[in-house]
Formats: sequence, structure tokens, C-alpha cells
Amino acid sequence: MLRTLATTLALLAAAPALAQRPPIEQRTEADYTPRPYVSLTNAPWTKNAVIYQINTRQFTKEGTFRAAQQQLPRLRKLGVDILWLMPIHPIGAKHRKGSLGSPYSVRDYTAVNPEFGTKADLKAFVDAAHAQGFHVILDWVANHTAWDNAWVTQHPDWYKRDWKGDFHPTPWWDWDDIIDLDYSKPALRKAMTEAMAYWVRDVGIDGYRADAAGYVPLDFWEGARADLEKIRPVFMLAEWKTPDLLARAFDATYSWQWYETMERIAAGPTDATGLYEYYAENEKAWPKAGMRMLWIENHDINAWHKTQFEAFGPMLNAAITLEMVSEGIPMIYDGQEACNRRRLKFFERDPIDWTTPCPLNDLYRDLIGFRKAHPALANGRWGATMVKVENDKPAQVFSFVRAQGGDKVFAAFNFSAKPVTVTFPTALQAGRYRAFRTGETVTIKAGESLTMPAWGATLLAATQ
Repeated sequence: MLRTLATTLALLAAAPALAQRPPIEQRTEADYTPRPYVSLTNAPWTKNAVIYQINTRQFTKEGTFRAAQQQLPRLRKLGVDILWLMPIHPIGAKHRKGSLGSPYSVRDYTAVNPEFGTKADLKAFVDAAHAQGFHVILDWVANHTAWDNAWVTQHPDWYKRDWKGDFHPTPWWDWDDIIDLDYSKPALRKAMTEAMAYWVRDVGIDGYRADAAGYVPLDFWEGARADLEKIRPVFMLAEWKTPDLLARAFDATYSWQWYETMERIAAGPTDATGLYEYYAENEKAWPKAGMRMLWIENHDINAWHKTQFEAFGPMLNAAITLEMVSEGIPMIYDGQEACNRRRLKFFERDPIDWTTPCPLNDLYRDLIGFRKAHPALANGRWGATMVKVENDKPAQVFSFVRAQGGDKVFAAFNFSAKPVTVTFPTALQAGRYRAFRTGETVTIKAGESLTMPAWGATLLAATQ
């Protein structure tokens, strides 16, 4: 399905040029030169970037930008690069959910939620983050606003109406604390773009994560991206799952399919071969220059579905390892590295407990260091394609190589609850390696076997 979608979208994008081509009998081979699907330029600082999502309300005991700023040195040691702040705007009071409301119910696009601090506090956080080598993106909610956003009275024509002529939430969802905007209105598009430009120009924000991006017309996002790029290079992440958003608007999209497949493997209905469909589609139907964000947990998953421990159980460490060495841009949700075992309350203050030592912090730190040390594991256009390594236990073991420019990484995962001795018959993985974390030298030959524990991961980097 997505292969057909990607092809169709590419043809639509090229339609004006195709219409101008001469008749087929007059065309030369040069007329059939492929056109790149992705035409935007990714900022150089996204090459090895790992995203870290901050739920400001729960991130610290105080739930403020000032308190979050004090955590920047710790995040620097962890190794993350792009800090994604969940919506920072004032929250609507009308039809509010819970006592504090959803941050995705925006009352004012150019103001700061006083729960988190002031605009000066946000600017200080951004400046401090930049000084320590981070880039900061804001969560942007363009599909809808709070019922008491000023636009409701100032520009009621900017909103969609139901069959009765009334404002309405996004159809079919229980988002009754918001109402939908109408992107057929040019004035709305201009105002929304100007609001996005404000935070980039005046506060120094480095881009956006777009909430429900596919619910907003793609041509709006493409225009907004072009306008923001005139201020500074930005990184744009879309909460959506089709490749058309990567052509001219976004650097990265969500990868729900990867998460869902991994969860099914952990639960048992799917074995390791379930990943074949995802990675085949990733290679054939998605642009190499685009990035697909991988995660083990995010705010929606944590609040409304499962914690990382509930979803993955004993497979968790292996799942995190694959996230960090797979094709895709990895993301960590705050609290994962603290072994948070709670589904955090979304509409209330529910701070993360950072006091208990957690082995996941060191695992993430070491994996991020490993990832950045190997060019083959870089994001998007810069990294190597994953190549399947055949093995004689495919239902249990998922194995691949990523190699380019003299750098080679071999990874194998036992995605089953039983130990396994697995044989790799080809020469693709053959070589001399250094093992992740232990530094042990390992030589792999064609036909070599490995014995792997239940839910175990083997991660090797080639040595000269």
C-alpha cells in the first residue's frame, strides 16, 4: 500500500515537469533521469542526532523550565542532541480535561504557559541548551486550538463548523477540549506561519514536532518549512506515517509500525520475521534521505497504553539496542532512563522519580556513544542501509550488517524467550570485531555459530 502511495505522490509532485515532456518518440535516455524524492536539506547537526522528549510538567519536581535547565548537564552526559519540549503554550480553560488540562489545547500561540514559567525562562533554557551543544524543538499544535483561544472571537471564520453550524472537535476522537481549524483560509495560514516563525526568530528555537501533522494540509507545512529556513536551518518532525511529508516539509516522521511490530514480538503473537515486512517497506517505499523516528515509549504510549516495562518485559534491553543501531532516528522519552514504571498522569502534576539508580541510563549512554562512533549508524542520507544476514533460526534471530566507508557493524538479536544456537551461513558478516561494551575481540567466519541467551543481543563493530 505505502509503495503505491509513495509512487503516486512522487508522480504528483513531478506532474508539471512530466506534462511538459515531449512525446515518447522524441525523448532520449536523459529524459528518464530519476528525480530525487526529497528536495529539502537536512541540517548537518541532525546527522548523528538522538532526540529526547521532555514532558515539562513531569520532568522535574518543580515542573518548570528553570528546573529543567538544571538537568541539561545530565542530558549532555547521556549523549542526546535534540531536546523536544512538549507544548509550552497557555492551556485552554473551557472544557479543560483534569485540573491542569492538556498541553495540546492551545490558548495562545505566542505566549508561555505560566505553569512552566515565563518567556524569559524559556529563552534562558534555550540559550543554555545551545551553549551545551543541544538543539531545541517545540511541539506545535496546528490542527486545532482551545475553545477559548483569542482567534475564536477575533477570527471565527478560521474554524470549521459541524452540520449545525457550530465549532467542533476533530471528528471521531474524544478531543472535546479543542476545536478544529479551517486551512482553506489564507489568513489562518499566514497567522499560523507567523507564530511559528516568532519562536524561531525571537527565542532561538531550532524547529518543531508537528502534532497530528497529517490532519493539516501538506502544502501548509511545505510553505512553513520554506519560510522557517529563511530564518535558520531547522529540524521538523511529523507525527504521521506516510512518506509524502518527507519530500519538502519534514526531516522525520513517526514510525508506529516499528513500535507495534516490536510490541507484538515481545508479547508472542509475532516472531522475529515480523520485522521483515517493516524493513522491506522501509528500504523500498521510503526515501533514503528521510528519517523515521523510532521509540520504545512516548507521551501517548506511556499515558494511554503501556510503560516500556509493560510493553517489552524481558525484551526491553534488546528492543532499546535495536532502536539505537537500526535505520531511523532514535528518541528517548523522559523517565525511560530513570526506569519509570508508572503511566504518568497526563492532565495533572505527576513528577518522575529520579532517585532510584537505573541501569537503563548507562545502557542508553553507551549505545549512543557506540552509535556516534560508527558512521554506518548515522541518520537518514548519511547512514548505511541495513542488509539482512541470513541465519538458520529466522523465527528467533534477527540479524543484519550496516557497512560503509570502511565502517561495519554486525548485530544479531534473539527475539525469543529461549536460548538459541544460531548459524550464519554466508560471508557477509565475516570479519574481526570488537564487542559492544566488553571490548572483547571476536572473529566471525562464514558458517560460524553463536549461542545467544533468551532476549539477548550481540552487537559487534569491525576492527582493522
